[in-house]
Amino acid sequence: MTKTKGQCLCGAVNFTVKNISDKVDACHCGMCRKWGGGPLMVIGCGSDVEYEGDENITVYDSSEWAERGFCKKCGSHLFYRLKEAKDHQIPAGLFEDQEMFDFNLQVFIDRKPSFYSFANKTIEMTEAEVIEKYAPK
Repeated sequence: MTKTKGQCLCGAVNFTVKNISDKVDACHCGMCRKWGGGPLMVIGCGSDVEYEGDENITVYDSSEWAERGFCKKCGSHLFYRLKEAKDHQIPAGLFEDQEMFDFNLQVFIDRKPSFYSFANKTIEMTEAEVIEKYAPK
């Protein structure tokens, strides 16, 4: 795909992604829901992400293998990033053009609370399946 751009709510952090996926993934884990008040809906962006306004990015070390970035001015969630691979998952709502996205995957489906449900048909993975596939061995 071509380069895609986005920014935080206040515009203090802008980013360009060179290899963006067109798939939206939702995470229902407790940490993501606590971070944003609901499921985290992200786009896989790999490691080739360029940021402008780095001085406005704060990174929270959220687990052994991942960290979360946010804008220290407006609080926008900027990324969930795997530490070792530097693989970025960026919230779908931050991108300028969202028409290309297709809702594809839900992870930690066994942790999703009963008060919401998506109508879209997606791939679903449990907590155990996610950890088996993605956690460092």
